Order: sequence, then C-alpha cells, then structure tokens
Amino acid sequence: MANAKVIQAKQEAVDAVVGKLQNSISTVVVDYRGLNVAQATELRKQLREAGVDFQVLKNTLLRRATAVAELTELDAVLTGPTAIAFSETDAVAAAKILNDFAKKNDALKLKGGVVEGRVIGMDQVKALAELPSREGLLSMLLSVLQAPIRNFALAVKAVAEKEEQSA
Repeated sequence: MANAKVIQAKQEAVDAVVGKLQNSISTVVVDYRGLNVAQATELRKQLREAGVDFQVLKNTLLRRATAVAELTELDAVLTGPTAIAFSETDAVAAAKILNDFAKKNDALKLKGGVVEGRVIGMDQVKALAELPSREGLLSMLLSVLQAPIRNFALAVKAVAEKEEQSA
C-alpha cells in the first residue's frame, strides 16, 4: 500500500495545479516531444520573461486536477508528453510565445487550453496567439478614440487659416 506521505505529497501537487488552473487567465497545453535541451531552455526563458509558469506534468495528475477544477473537457488532449503554461496576467502571452516557438520548431505541438475558465481547442489557441498584445490593443483603442478629436482640430485649424487669408 502507498505510503501516507507519498499520497499527501501527490494530493498537494494536485491542489497546486488546481489553484493554478483556477487563478490563470489563460492556460496552454503543448506536446514537447522532440525538443532538445537548448530548445527547451530557450522556450522556458521566453515564457519566464513574459511571466508565464511552464511545467511538465504527468497526465494522471493533470486529469485529477481538471476533475477538481471542473475542466474535464481538457482531458481529451492530455495524452503523450504534456507540458502546460499558466499565465495569470496576460491572456495572450502564453499562446503567442508557444505558437511562435511552434512555428520555428516542429517538435512543439499545441494541443489546447483554457481561457478564463473555458476549455478551447488547438485552433482557438492559435487564433488567440494571432491577437495583438494588450498594449497593442490599448494603442489601437487610443488611436480610434483620438481620431475624431484630431479631425475636429484639423477642421478648426483649416477654418482659421481660411479666415486669416480672407482678412
């Protein structure tokens, strides 16, 4: 029979993953089979710089965590070697980094993920990765909001110049 300390350690590991699944804005599941050490190190570095937690976890542990977190639809992609990226601050960061890395390295394959408590498929993860960053979206919004004011200022300036020429 299993040692009580081992069972407790496994339960704590499941609880930690459940906490990460529930606290993350986005989570991306990948198959990392075939990445060499240098590639894996580079990927981990890029993710760490973006504030994304990247872990290789056993599928049985992940399945237990998804059952507790009520994300059992994610179990369908938990086959083969699985790594998971948790992002608590930026919904797009993990998907963007992993998608870009997968384009350059055929060994990394996107499987699926979770965004704000909703399970999404591989295609939706790729679509999420194509979105601009939060800063890019805010910049676009600011440009849209400034356009009417800018156009009004240009019209007022043109009217004032016309009045100066006629006077």
